[in-house]
Amino acid sequence: MILVIDGQSPLTLREQHILYFIACGLSNKEIALRLSLSEQTVKSHLANMIAKSRKANRAALVSYGFETGVLRSR
Repeated sequence: MILVIDGQSPLTLREQHILYFIACGLSNKEIALRLSLSEQTVKSHLANMIAKSRKANRAALVSYGFETGVLRSR
């Protein structure tokens, strides 16, 4: 899977990176370590992403990523 940065996406660049790591199966703690963020900051981004996309959970967010072209299979 690859991340395609989309300047037209309602998700910010940071949120797109977090979405990629969610799709890779990483936990909030693992994402925080990879991006040098606090776990609470990752949770805040996740809540914002859920609100913007109107999706209910992480799995639905990943689906949203593929639907919008932010995520693509190799």
